[in-house]
This record gives sequence, structure tokens and C-alpha cells, in this order.
Amino acid sequence: MSLPSPHEVEEAQREEVLTSGRPYEVLRALRGSLRELVRDKAGLFGVLVVLALVFVAIFAPWLAPHDPSRQSLSDRLVPPFWESGGSFTHVLGTDNLGRDVLSRIIYGARVSLLVGLSVVLLAGVVGTTLGLISGYRGGRVDAWIMGAVDTQVAFPGLLLALVILSVVSPSATSIIIVLALNGWMVYARMARGVVLSVKEMPYVEAAEIVGCRPRRVVARHILPNLASPLLTLAILEFARIVLAEAALSFLGLGIQPPQVSWGLMVAEGRAYIFRAWWLVTFPGAAIAITVLGINLLASWLRVAADPQEREKRFAATARTGSVA
Repeated sequence: MSLPSPHEVEEAQREEVLTSGRPYEVLRALRGSLRELVRDKAGLFGVLVVLALVFVAIFAPWLAPHDPSRQSLSDRLVPPFWESGGSFTHVLGTDNLGRDVLSRIIYGARVSLLVGLSVVLLAGVVGTTLGLISGYRGGRVDAWIMGAVDTQVAFPGLLLALVILSVVSPSATSIIIVLALNGWMVYARMARGVVLSVKEMPYVEAAEIVGCRPRRVVARHILPNLASPLLTLAILEFARIVLAEAALSFLGLGIQPPQVSWGLMVAEGRAYIFRAWWLVTFPGAAIAITVLGINLLASWLRVAADPQEREKRFAATARTGSVA
């Protein structure tokens, strides 16, 4: 029998103090996790981007220098402050209607956060619930639910969203519902896969033998195993939703004026791309940085929440250090 590595001992001690409920030891364990995050530069960048997005979305009325919908034709197409003709009154310039670009980007973060969180929450709850039922019950229930999943996956998601939004009136609410309808299947498949692997474990069988009700078995013994993969999947889906909302708004079937969306800003600025490059560049950069940060955060969480991945990273770091 091989002895555990120092890293495995450290992981076991951290899990113990996190579940012991002692404030000082929990704080020390969290401090250790924070040190690991600081060493992971990509993960730290992702966390900072997400925190910045949340901060900007919450405090948009205080951070935005101007009203994002206020028009001033005398100030139309003013360039950023570092170019000739620009000024610090409009740091990132103005659009074709004289609206401040920086203020519109700040308020656009609100729409991205609202749509992303709402879709992830709605699709996650529905998909995870159906996946738990499908995996635990099995039989015809499993066949019906997975048949519905396979049928809907066969349709292109964005095309289906375009068809539905072209029939109903485009709005933030309709976008949330449509994107949730297109995204619950991944949660259902993931939840079902975890349930199928966990329900054969001895502790689950023991709970069933002693007479625990199915609802209690699922809630107390199966659902906790979903926490790590579900969190990672939800963050990745959040990045996908940000891109999907921007694409729908760019095509004119998403957020409608006077509301502000990064995709809508890109659509409004494409006619002036050679005269006013900032109308497309800055909202496009906001989309790209947000999606990159969310993906990096999901990658770090996948490693941080999975002991096997943490052990692999620790071994690779130790090997690199020994070679050096």
C-alpha cells in the first residue's frame, strides 16, 4: 500500500477543515485556495474579469458618465480622447446619434449579466431536475426524457431561436425563455450521467436498503456529487449565452432600442466601421474579454473542484520544478 503524497495529505486536511465548521480553520483553508488562485495567472484573470463585470453591472448608474440613451447630434461620431478631435467628455467617443460609447458599454454589461444568469438558472434548474429523474428512475421515464433531449439537440439551436424570435416580439424576456429552451439539454445529459455512475455506489445502495425515500436519496447522496461539474458547466454555458445574446441582438432579433446591448452596438456601428472604428471595436472587445474571462474561470474551477485534476497539476508542477 503506497503512502499518500504531501499534496494528497494537504487536500485531505483542507477538505476536513472546510467541513468541520471551525471559523479559523475554514478561513485558513480559503486563504490557501486564494494563494493557489494567485499562482494561476489565467484563473486569476478570469476571476477579475467576472468580478469586474458584476461590479460594472451593479453600479452602472454611478459609473456611467452620461445617460446611455441621451442623443446629441452636435456631438455625433466624436472619436476617442486620444485621437484628433476627441475629448475627455466622451472618453471612448460617441456613436452616430451622439450617444456616449463608454456609458453604453457599461449599461450593456447589465444586459449580458441579466440574460446570462437568468438563462443559466432557468435552464440549469429544469435540465438538472429532468436529468436526476431520468437517471434515477430509468426505464420508460429515462427513454422519454432522453428522447426529448435527442430530438431537440437535432435542431440547430441558434436557428431555432431565430425562428421563434421572428414570430414573437423580441425582448429580454423572450430571449431568456428561448435560450433556456435551447440550453436545458446539456444539464439533463450531465445530471443523468452523474446519477447513473453514483447510484451504484455502496452508500447509495445502503441508503435505499435502510428505507430512505427516493427524494432523500437524491437530495442527500446523489445531488452533492453534481455540485462541481454543474458549477463548471453553468459557467461555460454563461459564456455561450453571452455570445448567443450578442449574436441575436446583432441580427436584430435580440435586445431592442432603447435598451443597450453589446451586440446591438456592433450592429449599429457596422455601417460606420471605416469612418468610426470605435463603434464596433470597443463593444466587440467587451464581448471577447468577457467570454475569455468566463472560460478561464471555468477552467480554473474545473481543476480546483476536482481532486484528480489538482493532483495532475501538482505532479506536473513538481516535475517541472525538479527538471529546472
